[in-house]
Amino acid sequence: MRTPIIAGNWKMNMNPEQTAEFVKAVKDKLPKATEVESVIAAPAVDLPALLENAKGSELKVAAENCYFEDEGAFTGETSPKVLKEMGVDYVIIGHSERRDYFHETDEDINKKAHAIFNNGMTPIVCCGESLETREAGKAEEWVEAQVKAALKDLTAEQVSNLVIAYEPIWAIGTGKTATSDQAEEICAVVRKTVADLYDQGVADKVRIQYGGSVKPANVKELMAKPNIDGGLVGGASLVPESYLELVNFND
Repeated sequence: MRTPIIAGNWKMNMNPEQTAEFVKAVKDKLPKATEVESVIAAPAVDLPALLENAKGSELKVAAENCYFEDEGAFTGETSPKVLKEMGVDYVIIGHSERRDYFHETDEDINKKAHAIFNNGMTPIVCCGESLETREAGKAEEWVEAQVKAALKDLTAEQVSNLVIAYEPIWAIGTGKTATSDQAEEICAVVRKTVADLYDQGVADKVRIQYGGSVKPANVKELMAKPNIDGGLVGGASLVPESYLELVNFND
C-alpha cells in the first residue's frame, strides 16, 4: 500500500512570520505520517522558520527547487547539500513554472534528481502538458517523454521512493481542474512508463500526485482513483483551514 502524500506548494508566497503562524495553526491537527504524509514546500527564505516550527510534528518540509551542484560559484542558487543539513525532506523539481519561466530543461531536472538523492532527500518530480499539447492529442507521449528524461540513470530503488507529480499546465492556477478521470488517465500513463523503464514492482511503489487547482471540494474524488496517491496543491495550501481539510481527506 502506498502512503498518500499531500504537499502544499506555496510558490513565492508567505514570509517567515506567516510561516510560523501557519505551522502553529496546523501542527497539532495533522494525520499520522503513516496514514497520510503532510508536506509543505516553502520558498527558501521561509525554510528556517518552517523547519523550526515543524519540529516534533507530523509535518514534512520540502524546498521548492535546488541546484544540481552541492557548492560553488552559482550565485543565487540553493545547495541540495545545505538543504539536507537543514533538515529538508523533499525537493520539488521540474515544476512547469521553472520549465517555462526559467527555461529549465529535462537534462537539468534529471541532474537535480540525482543531486537530491545523493544528498539523502527525495525528489518530487513534476510533469505535465500544455493545453495546446492536450488538444493536439499528444498529452500521453509528452508526459511519458518527460518522465523518461527525469528518471534517466536513476536506480530502481531510487525510483521506488520518489514522488511524481502530474500537473497539467492548463489547470495550474487557472481555476480549471482536470476531471478525476482525466487526471487518473495520465497518472496511469506515468505508472506504466515507470513499469516499462523498470518493472511493475517499482511502478507499484512510486507515488503519483495530481496537481492543478486541487481543493477541499475535489480532493476526495481525486484520491479515490487507483493511480492517484496524493496532491500537489497551490493556493489551497496557503490557508490553514483548507490545508487541514486536504490532508485529512479521509475523515
